[in-house]
Amino acid sequence: MAAAQRGDAEAYARLLRACVPLIKSIARGRGLAPDRADDVVQDVLLTIHRARAAYDPGRPFDAWLRVIAERRAIDHLRRYRRQQDREVHAPLALETHADQGASPDRDLDRQADARRVGDAIAVLPNRQREAVHLLMIEERSLTETAAATGRSTGSLKVNLHRALKALRTRLSGGS
Repeated sequence: MAAAQRGDAEAYARLLRACVPLIKSIARGRGLAPDRADDVVQDVLLTIHRARAAYDPGRPFDAWLRVIAERRAIDHLRRYRRQQDREVHAPLALETHADQGASPDRDLDRQADARRVGDAIAVLPNRQREAVHLLMIEERSLTETAAATGRSTGSLKVNLHRALKALRTRLSGGS
């Protein structure tokens, strides 16, 4: 690593190749599957590349590498567990689940809802209607909308807030 820090590209390439078995061993020791261990290897190699200037040549390289590999393996385990908590793997459930989007009644309901929202937007004051249209429907940014309308971002925020409040009231059955 000291030679790599001095700019020896060949030494750096040899070092990275020599690190791979140790990194895989640490990742597998943490219980990661082989494909996930490969992800850890890539992550550790990138970390080494980014942090190589911070390595102190007076200290053992193996210990430095082990700490990085352990931390990256733990990061991958945490990420994997969070993903598993959010996702459900049930392929048979998808095959037996009816397509809710295929209902003609649902399409009619969506059309009716779209008409209600369109009618509610149409009765808004001009500035509020313009703010809703540009910011919400066309999904333009505040700065882009401000430039297009000649209004400040603060003014657009106020108009949008008031418009959304009026739409909530109107669509929830209020006046």
